[in-house]
Amino acid sequence: MAKKISNIEVKDTVIRTMQANGMDYVCITDIARQRNADEPKDVVKNWMRLKNTIEYLGLWEKLNNPQFKGVEFDSLFLEAGSNAFTLSPTKWVESTNAVGILCVSGRNGGTYAQRDIAFKFANWVSVEFELYLVKEFQRLKEEEQKLIGWTAKRELSKINYRIHTDAIKENLIPVEVSREVAAMKYADEADVLNVAMFGMTAKQWRDANPDKKGNIRDYASINELICLSNMENLNAVFINEGMPQSERLIKLNEIAIHQMKVLEDTGNRNLLK
Repeated sequence: MAKKISNIEVKDTVIRTMQANGMDYVCITDIARQRNADEPKDVVKNWMRLKNTIEYLGLWEKLNNPQFKGVEFDSLFLEAGSNAFTLSPTKWVESTNAVGILCVSGRNGGTYAQRDIAFKFANWVSVEFELYLVKEFQRLKEEEQKLIGWTAKRELSKINYRIHTDAIKENLIPVEVSREVAAMKYADEADVLNVAMFGMTAKQWRDANPDKKGNIRDYASINELICLSNMENLNAVFINEGMPQSERLIKLNEIAIHQMKVLEDTGNRNLLK
């Protein structure tokens, strides 16, 4: 039985909590110390010998435990309340196959009760203590949910970060255009942008990828498309200014390299927040 133990402090008393069998449990041995610090086990036994306690425990098991032994419960319920009747947590579990109460030995040993049962016991021990216990327990659950959410986000960030770094390795950052390439004449201004961004013309890409459909931009990343959109606007400005094509190509290539570094770095920082 896998167990996860946590502690909460209620009115200067450490109360252990445990997750087991898909349920939350609270150590009622710790709660019992509010009434008898030296013999908490006796406090638990005195509570369990009460008829209304047995009735509550039996109803809880019938609602939550398909393997609960109803015949054995009926026998205990008939005896409950008499002066000679005694019942320990161990006997209750062994007789009825109950799951609402757990008897834990060894480290972190004690009697643990499913949280609803534990709150019921705390109410019997002290109404004030029960209120503080419920408040602290709820705070613990909220902290656990935050941790689960943070862990899930962190794991997703790790996956995304790996995708990001792999993409960088696949040359998402454009290669610097040489002077020789810049001196070439391109009939289509779209190819000026293709060379600045991808280092090749549309025809060069098709020749290198005969098995792929579409064009080079159909296989561009989101960041590359953002960068291309910016470059189209800038290229129009450069043309209006009369800048020669070779100079525009070098300038656009520099801009592509800078913008892609910024876009990729920004994506990385956002993922790791």
